[in-house]
Amino acid sequence: MIAIYSTLIALACSISLAAILRYFKVTKRIDLFKRMRRHGAAQPVKKDSVKESPFRRIYKLVQRIAKPLVEMNVAQSIEYKLNQAGLPIFGGEYVVMNLMAALAVGLIAWLLTFSEKIALGAAAATPFIIWLVVIFLIGRRLEAFTEQLGDCLITISNALRAGYSFQQTIEVIANEMEPPIGEEFARMNHDVYMGVPLEEALETANKRIGSSDFELVVTAVLIQREVGGNLAQVLDNISYTIMERIRMRREIMALTAQGRLSAVVLLLMPFMLGAVMFVINHDNFVQIFDDPMGQTAIGVSLGLEVIGFFIIKRIVDIET
Repeated sequence: MIAIYSTLIALACSISLAAILRYFKVTKRIDLFKRMRRHGAAQPVKKDSVKESPFRRIYKLVQRIAKPLVEMNVAQSIEYKLNQAGLPIFGGEYVVMNLMAALAVGLIAWLLTFSEKIALGAAAATPFIIWLVVIFLIGRRLEAFTEQLGDCLITISNALRAGYSFQQTIEVIANEMEPPIGEEFARMNHDVYMGVPLEEALETANKRIGSSDFELVVTAVLIQREVGGNLAQVLDNISYTIMERIRMRREIMALTAQGRLSAVVLLLMPFMLGAVMFVINHDNFVQIFDDPMGQTAIGVSLGLEVIGFFIIKRIVDIET
């Protein structure tokens, strides 16, 4: 019962924090702002803004607290994941946000239940749930990027045939295409304007995006810039390959939909039945949590549920 209460409270508060993180998502975040912030430069302030929102005030407080961590490049690996999720925050700011969220959730849980165990459990579960939200955002953004990549390559190859240079095609994609691919190409374009070599900007974007399809594109461009060749034709072939992979992935998702739904049902059914039994026969249901054998059975059951979920997910997760 303690674990259930802790998980529900942590989940509700973590969803609220995730909404705050998404509130600060900007359409274009270039490395110039990042470099200015690291040197303590003030960000441009809109003159027409009369009153700041509470979310913005909280974020400014997080920035002040996390400034030493940002200057020391703390949590650099987490920062790459946040970039992949499209969240314009530093790793140090993410750490501070997690600590503040854990303290807030623990305090709320203690005020609601007056139980130290539930408060500690909710506070401990909060960073884990927030990280799951980040992983979900990474997967969704990467999928959207892959869906746009085929059309992006067709646009680049047509622009090359029209006489554009490759750097000019990057600017065309940045201006014409929607996020997330427009954002990433805009960052590459700004890096080049800041004096970063095009090859280094491509490799940095490849590392930041983390897409195997885009890695194929970067490899083809780098090889062409060294040995020459018809880049437009190469990009056409890569675009066709990516389109076929997307089509095959959609077919596989359709064929494995039943198995993936079974995994979700398998994971949720015990909790749904437990909630129904808790309402219908509350007194007898609570005795399970008071008895040591009942607690052991619940722990083993939860472990087997998680193992079964991952086994089914492993079976239906076919790489393309």
